[in-house]
Amino acid sequence: MSEKIKSEPSRTETRDTVLEVRNVEVTYEMGRGRARVLDDIDVAIERGETLGIVGESGSGKSMFASSLMHAVQDPGVLNGEIVYHPEDGDSVNLLDLSTRQLKAIRWEEIAIVYQGAMNAFNPTLTIGRHFTETFEAHDVDPDSGLERARDIIKDLNLDPDRLLEAYSHELSGGEKQRALIALGLVFDPEVLILDEPTAAMDLLTQRYILEMLYEIKEEYDLTLVFISHDMPIIAGFADRIAVMYSFEFVEFGNAREVLLQPEHPYTRLLLGATLDLETPLEATHTIEGSPPDPVNVPLGCSFAPRCPISADRCEAEDPELRAEDTTHEVACFFPNRSVEEIGINTADQRRRD
Repeated sequence: MSEKIKSEPSRTETRDTVLEVRNVEVTYEMGRGRARVLDDIDVAIERGETLGIVGESGSGKSMFASSLMHAVQDPGVLNGEIVYHPEDGDSVNLLDLSTRQLKAIRWEEIAIVYQGAMNAFNPTLTIGRHFTETFEAHDVDPDSGLERARDIIKDLNLDPDRLLEAYSHELSGGEKQRALIALGLVFDPEVLILDEPTAAMDLLTQRYILEMLYEIKEEYDLTLVFISHDMPIIAGFADRIAVMYSFEFVEFGNAREVLLQPEHPYTRLLLGATLDLETPLEATHTIEGSPPDPVNVPLGCSFAPRCPISADRCEAEDPELRAEDTTHEVACFFPNRSVEEIGINTADQRRRD
């Protein structure tokens, strides 16, 4: 990984870090070998920012989200350091905490809204019962908890009386998603992780959810980690973007810079494969090949077998995520060739041209 990231101190006068991820990996022992589904991740998440995580399905995005909560399920093994820096109090490595100590961090300091709003609720329980069970699990008085929940539900432009008495089948997809977000906010966390919050929604509902999230972020003074496979959605909402491929970050930087001036071949091909209403069909393409098997990741660059500019060095050496002159980091030996030889054709790029 980047020497720049690894050599930085935990806290600096110019950077206010809320979550610091150091050398984090997740492995699974399988009958045919060890699968590494998160590979040596380093990132400092800044307080108050929206960090976007983007990549194909199976690239490790959701595993990264679970790792931030120290919620990787057995038989997965999580190693490294995930250091939480509260505004008040001592910093703590989540991987050093007991189950009881983690209970005080999860949802109350760091919360997550998992993907799959359509199937997230027990259909035999009202939405209100989901809230009360959450309060009871955290030893919070349900009556006082519901008072706060009602305020949050109103802020999400929903009627609390109707929502809390409803069953999930009585709600639209957008209403279910907002109910999940409300559940994530009931303990006033500092960090909210959103795993594909606009998946399977129509464009109008996606836009509404994004606008509402922007307002909620400001209202509740949140740090957001926003996970998506959709680069245009991420780019329009995030402050910084991390592009994931084969369980590691391959490009990282300012959202607009990564969108308009991507340097990694995968990022450029991913943008070219993204459909929007303004992109001519003849200008779109798929990325040839498939992501590597987590048990048999290539020795060199994990993208080399699919990369149109791959060279012998790429197959022999694994490039580190590094920056030359800016904070825009890329894990590629030939970023200039990538820019010169791999075109992108997004709507934003066409408007710029």
